[in-house]
Amino acid sequence: MKHVLFLLLLPLALLAPLLPASASAEPLKAQQLTPQVWLLEGLSALGSRENRNFISNAGLIIGPEGVVLVDALGSPALARELLALIKTLSDKPLTHVILTHYHADHVYGLQVLKAAGAQIIAHAAAREYLQSDTAALRLQASIEQGLVEPGTRLVPADRWIDKETSLEAAGLSLQLIPVGPAHTPEDLAVWLASEQLIFSGDLVFRGRVPFVGQADSRRWIASLDRLLTRPARIVVPGHGPASRDALHDLLQTRDYLAYLRATMGRAARDMTPFDEAYAATDWSRYAKLPLFQQANRMNAYNTYLLMEQERD
Repeated sequence: MKHVLFLLLLPLALLAPLLPASASAEPLKAQQLTPQVWLLEGLSALGSRENRNFISNAGLIIGPEGVVLVDALGSPALARELLALIKTLSDKPLTHVILTHYHADHVYGLQVLKAAGAQIIAHAAAREYLQSDTAALRLQASIEQGLVEPGTRLVPADRWIDKETSLEAAGLSLQLIPVGPAHTPEDLAVWLASEQLIFSGDLVFRGRVPFVGQADSRRWIASLDRLLTRPARIVVPGHGPASRDALHDLLQTRDYLAYLRATMGRAARDMTPFDEAYAATDWSRYAKLPLFQQANRMNAYNTYLLMEQERD
């Protein structure tokens, strides 16, 4: 099953070089969300040479003793630019990088940030992925396509966690909440209670169709239900703008996943061929979202396979 799903992911990589140069080579900009938190919002696009693989979000939390970064962006070049940007916002050092998960667009900047002295923290379930052929092949493809520079490497965490953890870092009090397996086995949310703000990673996508990939969508929905118990005013998703309507945006991703499971689950149960089921499904609620054409059919097919597996 994993090999089939990996093959289904390849078209996303193959499409990446086709994006126009206008997809953006603009300098990184930080949007202030609260007195302590800044957002770097990635593009709603596939990775390309032109956009330097800047397709995921990262968050800066500026504390009294240093700066904590949530996610590491999609290339060493972006990470170098990010370090320069941090110096314009604070005279404090970057002390920690917390990873919401180990997908390529969130971690390829790690080697630069580690060299700058940051401690890397991630969920222990990522170890298996880091040692996998899938991770190595994806990195090789990213280098060959020019998404990242030669010499880019996968960097393990300095500290692995496997349960909900209170973290005192840079003079800040953070709660690290394992919420996988969902989008990935190692999903990790970051709760900043003082700001009523949660970094959800790729459990939440705003303004674009989520990338489901090999996700366990049943557990993903359960994880979103868990995040809904937090009194969040602001959600910083893995992709798309920050949300100040946390309930709405958590539910939007949840509803998309539930719709995939309901429609593809019914097809799998009735043994309706996938192509027939996909053509008969009403996708109008999601069809105008960015990346619908690139991602939705793949999401539906992966969910169809998952629902067949659950049925058995």
